[in-house]
Amino acid sequence: MLLHDDNGPTGAGMIGCLTYQSRAASPPSDADLDELVTRARARNNRHGVTGMLLYENGRYLQTLEGPPTGLDTIWSSIRQDERHAEIEVLTQHLVSGRLFSDWDLLLYRKLDQAPKSLLEKLRRKNPLAQHVPAIVQYALEADEPKLNDLFARLNEKGWSGDALVRELLEPAARMMGDAWLADECSEFDLTLGLGMLQMAGHAVRYSKDADDLRDSRYTILLASAPGEPHLFGPSLLADQFTDAGWGVEMAFPTSNEALTNQINEQQPDAVDIALSDALPRQNKVSKLRETVRQSRWSLPDQPLVVSVGGRLFAEASATAEQVGADLARQSAAGTRVTMGELVENARRAQEKTQS
Repeated sequence: MLLHDDNGPTGAGMIGCLTYQSRAASPPSDADLDELVTRARARNNRHGVTGMLLYENGRYLQTLEGPPTGLDTIWSSIRQDERHAEIEVLTQHLVSGRLFSDWDLLLYRKLDQAPKSLLEKLRRKNPLAQHVPAIVQYALEADEPKLNDLFARLNEKGWSGDALVRELLEPAARMMGDAWLADECSEFDLTLGLGMLQMAGHAVRYSKDADDLRDSRYTILLASAPGEPHLFGPSLLADQFTDAGWGVEMAFPTSNEALTNQINEQQPDAVDIALSDALPRQNKVSKLRETVRQSRWSLPDQPLVVSVGGRLFAEASATAEQVGADLARQSAAGTRVTMGELVENARRAQEKTQS
């Protein structure tokens, strides 16, 4: 079984994610690919599985995500499919949310090369910056092995998780957003690239400190802004807060009402509402302000710390005050420490009021 231990499937409520590559037994025609995807979609729907399939130059790359039992069934079928050979599993892990929640199986026949103008943009003094163009290229090409190898080497050299997030992952997301705005890559390229960065982010490890035991009693709801399709920021935060011992829930609401309902149900100590880390979203300030306002009203008798994030705040185009939040994070790096302090202060203030 995939993602399985001696006690049964791991991570109750988590989503299994599997990425593999293989060689086509014979070059498929466009009609062959369309038929393959049509059949696979029907099969995937029966098992609650979503994902994407890339075909280029005789090679397949596929990411599948869903309940571990459903993945097991589909993986068994894939391994017996004679239309491909040299099947190699690249990654398999549990995640909090889906990358391809709206795609039962999206077919993409060819990825464009990362644009040269994009790869020549970034020149910064931090020594990690030299790796950003390579990360962007690997992400746009869906080359997960190279991404994982690069992050493994940087981890071995002692770079902290916060540094890797702040100096590599987040700048890479913004560069891909710039490429999309300049029509240098497609919307699919951007979405897939952010998905690759999200999976690479799972390899980042955060050092623990003395505050972690205290923080373990806190809970946080990590939400994308209603309708926001980019989940990169919440994914980075989920790993960071989980490593620190927080209780973590994730939400991908389609409306303010859906978000407030989940806040009311979960009753977290804090909620983070994220816009895209790739695109500026300057036109979202007023909508986000209303989202924050309704989020606070969902727990009128309990202090709720609200943070916001995304490129809009990373580039200081907007502030926490403009949207009524307690914190506008300019980076996911270090957010857990700041949020812990804000939650602690909110609890103390409530205790004083009640005494």
